[in-house]
Amino acid sequence: MPRMLGLRKVMVIGSGPITIGQAAEFDYAGTQACRALKEEGIKVVLVNSNPATIMTDVELSHAVYIEPLVADVVAEIIRKERPDGLLATLGGQTGLNLACELSDAGVLSRYGVELLGTPPEAIRSAEDRRLFKETMIRLGQPVPGSGIATSVGEALDLAGEIGFPVVVRPAFTLGGTGGGIAYNEDDLKAIVSTGLRQSRIGQVLIEKCLAGWKEIEYEVMRDARDTCITVCNMENVDPVGIHTGDSIVVAPSQTLSDKEYHLLRNAALSIIRGLGIEGGCNIQFALDPYSMNYYVIEVNPRVSRSSALASKATGYPIAKVAAKIAIGLSLDEIANSVTGKTTASFEPALDYVTVKIPRWPFDKFGKADRALGTQMKATGEVMAIGRTFEEAFMKALRSLDMGAGSSYFSVSRRWSLEEVMNKLERPNDLRIFAVGEALRRGVPQHEVARKSGFAPFFVEKIAKIISLEREIARSTQIEPDLMLRAKKAGFSDDSIGELAGKDPREVRAVRKASGIVPGYKTVDTCAAEFEASTPYYYSTYGGVDEVDASQRDKVVVLGSGPIRIGQGIEFDYCSVHCVWGLKEAGIESIIINNNPETVSTDFDVADRLYFEPLTTEDILNVVDKERPLGVMVQFGGQTAINQAGPLSSHGVKILGTPVEAIDMAEDREKFAALLDSLAIPAARWKAVESEHDAFAAAYEIGYPVVVRPSYVLGGRAMEIVRGPHELERYMSEAVRVAPGHPVLIDRYLEGKEVEVDAVSDGREVLIPGVMEHVERAGIHSGDSIAAFPSQTLTPEQVQTIVEYTTRIALALNIVGLINIQFVACGDEIYVLEANPRASRTVPIISKATGIPMVKVATRASLGVTLRDQGYRGGLMEPPPFVVVKAPVFSFEKLSMVDTCLGPEMKSTGEVLGVDRTFGRALAKAFMAAGCSVPPSGPVLLSLADRDKAQACALVSGLMETGFEIMATEHTAEFLRGSGLPPGSLKAVRFEDVDELLKGGEVGLVINTPTRGGVHTTRGFHLRRKAAEYKVPCFTSLDTAFAFVVGVKSLLEAGGVSPCPLNDYNCQVAPAGKDGITANGAATGKGRCS
Repeated sequence: MPRMLGLRKVMVIGSGPITIGQAAEFDYAGTQACRALKEEGIKVVLVNSNPATIMTDVELSHAVYIEPLVADVVAEIIRKERPDGLLATLGGQTGLNLACELSDAGVLSRYGVELLGTPPEAIRSAEDRRLFKETMIRLGQPVPGSGIATSVGEALDLAGEIGFPVVVRPAFTLGGTGGGIAYNEDDLKAIVSTGLRQSRIGQVLIEKCLAGWKEIEYEVMRDARDTCITVCNMENVDPVGIHTGDSIVVAPSQTLSDKEYHLLRNAALSIIRGLGIEGGCNIQFALDPYSMNYYVIEVNPRVSRSSALASKATGYPIAKVAAKIAIGLSLDEIANSVTGKTTASFEPALDYVTVKIPRWPFDKFGKADRALGTQMKATGEVMAIGRTFEEAFMKALRSLDMGAGSSYFSVSRRWSLEEVMNKLERPNDLRIFAVGEALRRGVPQHEVARKSGFAPFFVEKIAKIISLEREIARSTQIEPDLMLRAKKAGFSDDSIGELAGKDPREVRAVRKASGIVPGYKTVDTCAAEFEASTPYYYSTYGGVDEVDASQRDKVVVLGSGPIRIGQGIEFDYCSVHCVWGLKEAGIESIIINNNPETVSTDFDVADRLYFEPLTTEDILNVVDKERPLGVMVQFGGQTAINQAGPLSSHGVKILGTPVEAIDMAEDREKFAALLDSLAIPAARWKAVESEHDAFAAAYEIGYPVVVRPSYVLGGRAMEIVRGPHELERYMSEAVRVAPGHPVLIDRYLEGKEVEVDAVSDGREVLIPGVMEHVERAGIHSGDSIAAFPSQTLTPEQVQTIVEYTTRIALALNIVGLINIQFVACGDEIYVLEANPRASRTVPIISKATGIPMVKVATRASLGVTLRDQGYRGGLMEPPPFVVVKAPVFSFEKLSMVDTCLGPEMKSTGEVLGVDRTFGRALAKAFMAAGCSVPPSGPVLLSLADRDKAQACALVSGLMETGFEIMATEHTAEFLRGSGLPPGSLKAVRFEDVDELLKGGEVGLVINTPTRGGVHTTRGFHLRRKAAEYKVPCFTSLDTAFAFVVGVKSLLEAGGVSPCPLNDYNCQVAPAGKDGITANGAATGKGRCS
């Protein structure tokens, strides 16, 4: 079937910011789709609000709109661009919901836009819980006993008929948002109240609970000719009752009989045919472990997280194929890019095992509820490939980058047996380690299987790992046979060394001397039936090495591993651009990464992809195999930069910034000494190793102070402490202070926070721009709203920042990227910290200025000067438009986490607003982050005493823009006493706040905490309820004042005016000699009209 006639331009909708339940998998999917459509000669219009993605690069589409993903804005873009088709199934739940809204509003029919791929009726049949149930019954597919509720009363009646426990599943939501398992009426009331608010159509399904059954997934494809294939089937190690995004998942399934496999396969193909889906589809089943009975749990009529996993597990490019099906091609007309010989109609075959393990944020949120259920909580995931379950499982564990090198986690050794058994029985993020610990302590396998709900097969496999642990620990000398068996089971050199009481370097030396080294196998989609043309590899021990290293000059690039708070998709963006930079320089690019959601692990991005853990051992194995010129560590976040020292100690060349310079920037004492030598101001600080010294240091420095552990990512466990009582609480609850584990105490500087991303070649320093934070210092840069160009800095302040940046970069001998954070406090500019690597703002500055910072840094790391690349040092001329970055949070998924912002990072993603003025860019950023502009209801204020004096101006600004104002009693009393007009303010009791939020009577909450992080305060309760009912909540007055500026600007402009990034970029001075001067002054030359 040829491509659809008349299809010349297609709009692709992205998924927006990274949130729990919707991560980098949609950047991978969207990027594949844009490239696939362009291959077919179609003009692509992309709409997405996430600046940290590859898909929003202007090179990937004909027009890139970084705009809010709301129906009115997208409708205006459709009116402007007049696409022939709309592809929404690669944008996650956000894309599907938007497509349905546009269809329901008549926008698509008005402009003659065809919804490509899955039709609206199929989307509704899968997403609307009532239609889904009716469709499954029509297709003869079993569904659990259930009913539809649109109120709490209806839900209670249904639960009475079905019997507790029941599962609550809201319609049209993502990652199980608003759902859960209700064991009694109180549970049900709470979950349904939230679920109805989260559902786009105010509907929840009340369903019989099948907790304990096996959960099996099938990833299937269908084209318009009704050709269907199964790409992959996957088995959740965790039983039904845990969201699949929070489950350990194995592909292919390990415990199904042939009859069970084909029973569910046939059901999956029947469902995709019955729904009329064209493209990819994920179908989830519950299978009774003791019979052939099954139920259909859920159908995702789009590319999903599981699609990304299935794609990377098999090598089958699901998103690319889905995009081509959407424009009319059939499976047998689409080439298999991996083999180059078969078509997409061939079902992949696997001769290996893949294991996915989620990565949760509980290391950052110690007080969060760690219980797992039907609502997803993981921020990311890792995948590993091996010849056996044991090998893949152990590789996946060490890929998590959390010190779990084996089936044990260091903390599990300290658990009592009662704690172990409790963690086995109650699903939580540490349960897999409890399984290992229970077996280690002699709990029978059948008891472990019964309590955990894991299939006996998986418990037996983990028991074999534990048995091997014991054998290694008993050995006085590790014989070659034992070493080989341990490596085949996935044990790392570190784990073997720890168990045997030997240094890992000694283990490595003994292993290599015995000839025990990994071989590499190819992921080829066809179990070696056809020769693969795509170099996608994994390591294993034993068997034939299938990989021949080339003789070309080559460089290894380290990826960033799983997405987590503090290390997100922006580092995958940087890794990919590094790879592209190497290719342009004629260097063979080799990437190592373990995240199945990312563009960097797509099969055709790098010249060679090694899907491996990012540990020293696994990287060294690839280096031994490939013999590269060196390794790039500066683009993969803290995970990659942490490998600089260990790799260098093994004789590996680190390209770019020298290892000594990295250490100097990361070591506080060395960096402070450097700043002193340069006469650059920094906040006073001290490192302490006892509580007594902490109090003495804080007294000497002067409160308020910032306290944190040393060597942390994303500001983990960092707080502003305003007095001795708060310091005492911090030292007792937040950290363990001891010799070798110092706590850093810094003077808190309350001023404007500013950050700079720069590129240096060791001789000159190019500064594309200076970003200014909206919130004053004290809120983590990742959680701050930030504007570029800076809006309130004086020319003298900018000049000082440029001078300090240049001096620091050159003194550190930076070759590549550096990020420096400053505070403008009074007349002084202070340096907070320097990061000798890529930062989360690199994609933003690159897109706003048109300077490909990562590619420039990559070539600089290869020895090409800035001048030879057409650049020179100094500050680039600012563009005639403004970009505003706003953070996005997933607090509704993480109960018991305080939403107040501070030095510890909490956001999961970010969005960008782009416009001609600061105010309009602000408004777009707030809209893209999920705030209604203006709010959909009154503004509720509840403020700390120290903030009330400033609140009068804020309230006046809110009232000028037409907002109704509500305030809790003490805040209302203060505001009335400050001269607000009678009747302009409604006072509410704290006791009534819950009902107001629950009933949708509040559009925005502004609450500044008195004691952030204390779970017993009324403010904490208010903030949590706002999160659970999805009411925006600002915890800084700076944010609130910025919101007023944004709303006023939007009202004055008469609404949002979308404009493609391509048009904005046309107005930027060409990067190079024009528009930049060595001392940072703009020349004013080089604009395009």
